[in-house]
Amino acid sequence: MNSTDELVFLPLGGVGEIGMNAALYGFGPPRGRKWILVDCGMGFAGEEHMPGVDLMYPDLSFIEKRRDDLLGILITHAHEDHIGALVELWPRLRVPVYATRFSAFLIEARKMSEPGAPKIDLREVKPGRRLTLGAFDVEYVPVSHSIPESHSLAIRTPAGLVVHTGDWKIDATIPLGGVTDPAAFQALGEEGVLALVCDSTNVVREGQSPTEAEVADTLRDVIASAPHRVAVTTFASNVARIRAVAEAAKACGREVVVVGRAMDRVADVAGECGFLAGLPEFNPPQAYGYLERNKVVALLTGSQGEPRAALARIADDQHPDIALSPGDRVIFSSRTIPGNENAVNGIINNLVRRGIDVVTDRQRLVHVSGHPRRGELAQMYAWTKPQIAVPVHGEDLHLGEHAEFARAQGVQTVVRARNGTVIRLAPGPAEIIDHVKTGRLYRDGDVVVDSADRAVPDRRKLAFAGIVSVAVAIDGKGEIVGEPAIEQMGMPDKTRTGEVFADLIDDAVMEVLKTLPRARRRDPDAVEQAVARAVRGMARAHWGKKPACHVMVVEV
Repeated sequence: MNSTDELVFLPLGGVGEIGMNAALYGFGPPRGRKWILVDCGMGFAGEEHMPGVDLMYPDLSFIEKRRDDLLGILITHAHEDHIGALVELWPRLRVPVYATRFSAFLIEARKMSEPGAPKIDLREVKPGRRLTLGAFDVEYVPVSHSIPESHSLAIRTPAGLVVHTGDWKIDATIPLGGVTDPAAFQALGEEGVLALVCDSTNVVREGQSPTEAEVADTLRDVIASAPHRVAVTTFASNVARIRAVAEAAKACGREVVVVGRAMDRVADVAGECGFLAGLPEFNPPQAYGYLERNKVVALLTGSQGEPRAALARIADDQHPDIALSPGDRVIFSSRTIPGNENAVNGIINNLVRRGIDVVTDRQRLVHVSGHPRRGELAQMYAWTKPQIAVPVHGEDLHLGEHAEFARAQGVQTVVRARNGTVIRLAPGPAEIIDHVKTGRLYRDGDVVVDSADRAVPDRRKLAFAGIVSVAVAIDGKGEIVGEPAIEQMGMPDKTRTGEVFADLIDDAVMEVLKTLPRARRRDPDAVEQAVARAVRGMARAHWGKKPACHVMVVEV
């Protein structure tokens, strides 16, 4: 290691927020660092704040400018908040992507649903194996989580060993793709861990998370006690949960119908990887109507209230193949991600209104988190004995709580990261040494725009106050030709006193056109500005809001 070499950590997403996980590690002199990127995930946009935006991605412009120094992208596991931006953003980086078999298969399957998806340079990593990328020696260490083949990364460099936990928990009952092994992390602790970069999601919860085995037992009971049809919605990626539902259905003499593209995709990949071995073949949605009412379990997408997913369409009685009747049962084997509460509650209310029995984790243990509570975090700190703790994967509440928790575990140095903070881990004391530009990219239909684009704020403004469109024809002498054409959208029909807004707009437009000097009327820009001011002023006086106003002047 040269005297100018440094080991730095730079999160570009997932720190101070849930989702969009993307974290850089850099090694070398400040002007010649080589980098690795851990994960490349997406987040979901809230319709009330970003109308028309489907997904959000981290802004990777910092590393795009340095892509010649980027050695590779390492995927810890295949949840969308860790891989969901790959298809869209990989062409900006064009470096090898390292993932285990299941994750690689899911990435490939996801590409098939994206028209024009790039041919990503995917390279398979064996669980428990190590790979060398420049000065980085990276070991994939299996951990328990709510998707198969989840891993922490032991990142060895000449400046020290960093353990990047990824998403994890302690649960030896998850039967698929490896579990968190205390001996593996104790060995890392004995080797000497410079820094632990650790999941903060459940740091506010005491004790230890329940196990997937406990959830499987409850699901078996809830399905067995149902008199009629059963539908279970869960995260499509939770293969252990899918298997638990299928085993419960088999024990109760029921057949499983898989409904939803994401569920279909994961079931295919899980079957190909052997994670569904020994189970009866799943049925397509078209088989649902031919099965007896007490002989079916439907596995559905839509646990987060997504309006186009299977469950929302079923709740509205709009699905072409699947229908539910009074007395049927729907199990939400999932937790509601913050921000999705209204959408999920709307679906639940629709189901209950129709006489359908709804079971959530508020009534029974039908879901358990894949993230560690405080008891599990304490064990991780005891195993690894890090010199430095960097809380990640959480909102500000989680990061602050985790920082205090890490100090209570005896960690000498705790550094509070945010997206864009450059933290020098070694040499010398760990500290923030720089800040770089970060942000979000928005998936708006088939287009990806950055946060500076006017489309989203303009759309938000239109949603708040509507729009008035005015078309005016003026001849070369500045005379008005015919009547102005006026359209309004998103405004009330009448004022509080009963006046018709359309008439008020028409009066405001005509008044301003008549009072404008003829010379000014020959200037289209002047006409546009005057008409827009008049319309917005009138609306403000009678409504208290100022709509957007689009004025088109036609010269005839």
